[in-house]
Amino acid sequence: MDNTMEKIRNFMERWGIPGRDLYDLPTSEKTFPDGANYRMEIAGLERATTMEAMIQEARRRGVEIHRAIATVGGSTFCDFQELKDLAQMAYEEKIEIIVSVGPRKAWDPGSKEASHLEGAMQGFRLRGSDHLSYWIADMMRNIEAGFRGFLVYDEGLLFILNKMREEGFIPKETIFKFSVFGGHCSAAGARLVESLGANTMNPSSDVSLPILASIRKAVNIPLDVYMIVVDSFGGMFRIYEAPEIGRIASPCYFKIEPGSSEGEIYKPWVSEAWHKEFIREKVKIASIIYEIMDRHAPSLKSSPKGAIDLVLPSLNQSF
Repeated sequence: MDNTMEKIRNFMERWGIPGRDLYDLPTSEKTFPDGANYRMEIAGLERATTMEAMIQEARRRGVEIHRAIATVGGSTFCDFQELKDLAQMAYEEKIEIIVSVGPRKAWDPGSKEASHLEGAMQGFRLRGSDHLSYWIADMMRNIEAGFRGFLVYDEGLLFILNKMREEGFIPKETIFKFSVFGGHCSAAGARLVESLGANTMNPSSDVSLPILASIRKAVNIPLDVYMIVVDSFGGMFRIYEAPEIGRIASPCYFKIEPGSSEGEIYKPWVSEAWHKEFIREKVKIASIIYEIMDRHAPSLKSSPKGAIDLVLPSLNQSF
């Protein structure tokens, strides 16, 4: 009998990568520093007015939002005062903010991403050193505004950013979230981005529970798992899997991103009023997830507001 597959899987295990997806769905023994298993993340704080609407709705519903993804359309479309206002509100409300900066792929003369065949398969990565430096410059603008968390989708960029953090070129407390646009959907991919300095990561939105369990075994960083995702990413709504996801992927963020496609939702000409109403719907979805968790997984814990390890914006811009 050919035992090649067994040898391959044993080799993977020696390097901390599960040789099989974990079909037995083991309970994760890992937690957030406060002992919690899950937290709530909402994407789409496009403007300061969107942040205000989210805070108001969360208070009305008694819902804790631990982290928000801001300026998904690109922080370059916000003026500096607006960025400072966002940072101020997040600090006061004790919400960790991950900023999505610009420029990014497709903000240059290249056009391969317009292809739905080979071009679409090349990934959401930056072209050339110029665009790496443009991205970093916009990040520095956000750091000056007070932000300390950033969304990254390019492994080469993450390598540079981690070196900057290690050497004090940027604040030591800065954190990096690796985006779903990086396309990682295995334990090996997760281990790679963790080794490059990612503090948290989005696995691909369609990973199965056994794959998710294998990723959790391979890494220690929080996993940001889509409960609902835009139609262009598959449109799945995994709300009744939340108890199992919280159990096997702890520590994890339940991530909320409904809609048609990010390309449509986050264009800068979509009105502020529309985003204000849309973020209220996202908070409603968060409240339903909390309800499901309370009903079907009461033993799993969520963090209180303002957990001590959340990286809040800094109001000291002297860096």
